[in-house]
Amino acid sequence: MNRTCRVMICDDHEHARKAMRMILSRDPFFEVVAEARSGKRLLETVAEVHPDLVLMDIHMPDMDGLETTRRLKEMMPSVKIVMVTVSDDVADLFEAVKRGAQGYLVKNLNPSVWLEYLRSVAKDEMPMSGEIARRILREFTASPSPPKGNPVLTPREQEILGLVSRGMSNRQIAESLCISEHTVKNHLKNIMQKLHLKNRVELTRYAFEQGLTGEK
Repeated sequence: MNRTCRVMICDDHEHARKAMRMILSRDPFFEVVAEARSGKRLLETVAEVHPDLVLMDIHMPDMDGLETTRRLKEMMPSVKIVMVTVSDDVADLFEAVKRGAQGYLVKNLNPSVWLEYLRSVAKDEMPMSGEIARRILREFTASPSPPKGNPVLTPREQEILGLVSRGMSNRQIAESLCISEHTVKNHLKNIMQKLHLKNRVELTRYAFEQGLTGEK
């Protein structure tokens, strides 16, 4: 994505919306095109502005961000959604991804982390923090297993999958393996097609279950 990323903010607190606007204003890549005070209002107006990215508060009074996310993805499957919350509960991340979100941010993170993370989401890199990656195995012990009988990955694909499971971005993987980001993206596309998986959370789960994380 070389053009400006059009952003819509959905949060029931005015000061929270203002804070997000201020963070995004630091990077000309982002353009805030609309705001909504509730999930219901967002669903009523989102088609008018066609955002590329929606920052969605999880906890809202009339319709929470998780349900709003589910409905929004049914309306506009291509829009990217990043959940924003004060909680760092990894269970919220998994539920958000299940509903269709592409990312998850905690409100008290450094603004520079916000901008780097959101740029990655907009460019389809969608990094995951190392801490969340380390907690995934415990969370998924109570979740259904991925499809059995998946095609065997090449050694390079297994290597890249292991790095994804450690929370590394495409750029970090490229630097670690001395290859281009474009090559990393192609490998990830092939991996997801082979495994019939949709995002980095599912890839990380698979890596843990198959022992590809490189951790003992």
